[in-house]
Amino acid sequence: MKPIIQFRSINDINKFGSNKSVKHPLITIVDFSKIDQSIEEGTQITMDFYCIMFKNYCTNHIRYGQQKCDFQEGSLLCIAPKQVIVMDSQIEKKENMTGWGLLFHPDLIRGTSLGAKMKDYTFFSYETSEALHLSDKEKQILYDCILKIQSELDENIDTHTQNLIVSNIELLLNYCSRYYGRQFITRKNSNKDILTQVETHLQNYFCAGSIKEKGLPTVKYLAESVHLSPNYLSDLLKKETGMNAQDHIHFFLIEEAKNILMNSDSTVSEIAYKLCFEYPQYFSRIFKSKTGMSPLEFRNKN
Repeated sequence: MKPIIQFRSINDINKFGSNKSVKHPLITIVDFSKIDQSIEEGTQITMDFYCIMFKNYCTNHIRYGQQKCDFQEGSLLCIAPKQVIVMDSQIEKKENMTGWGLLFHPDLIRGTSLGAKMKDYTFFSYETSEALHLSDKEKQILYDCILKIQSELDENIDTHTQNLIVSNIELLLNYCSRYYGRQFITRKNSNKDILTQVETHLQNYFCAGSIKEKGLPTVKYLAESVHLSPNYLSDLLKKETGMNAQDHIHFFLIEEAKNILMNSDSTVSEIAYKLCFEYPQYFSRIFKSKTGMSPLEFRNKN
């Protein structure tokens, strides 16, 4: 049976990281160089926290989701609460092990403007091989944010503490958004390959009549087809084309609807059912939103 480590409280994290004192019950910063415990191969780790980890050393891979993470030297990984990390090989204490981890409970940001925006930081749901690779300048900027948070944790808690800590977390996350945007740009060639694969998968799906057997393709299906997480794929496509994954699915869907409208006498309801819409009105609404015309207006115009 695989060993499991469950971190349920900040105190659990601090004990593991050799930081015995709890400076704040909802947030902590871990210095990887001070971790004095090894982690056995195959260990599953779950946490009740948002976790942002940066490491400046090379170890063997970990798995987050179904695939190995590209979590190499100088890279940063963001993990949402309740997710499972699996160690692919034993990680032992090393003298050159450096880096930091910022862990904070959702309760810390609940009711704040950051709490309402967390869903916009989609990189917390990148489940496969896309850690954020940082330049030296980017590393320092993020570390400066960590130092500001640590400075607040070292102070006595007062009425300003939470606002200042949350503001610096938000600043750090905004920098992460910027750097992920830069990473999408620098990987433009590989992104184009993925775009080509997406278009090929969708074209084959509709041409092969898979929609009759399997229903409309989902973002999850499309992401699995190119071995990416749904959020990462949508963000990549948005950067490349201005359309997210769902928009691409709708584009091919509307093209298929246009073909049927022009090459058959099927009613709008029949076409909607043929395209796996339970409600014809919903099909007509999507069609008009994408073309500016209702299905019947499109047929009559052409």
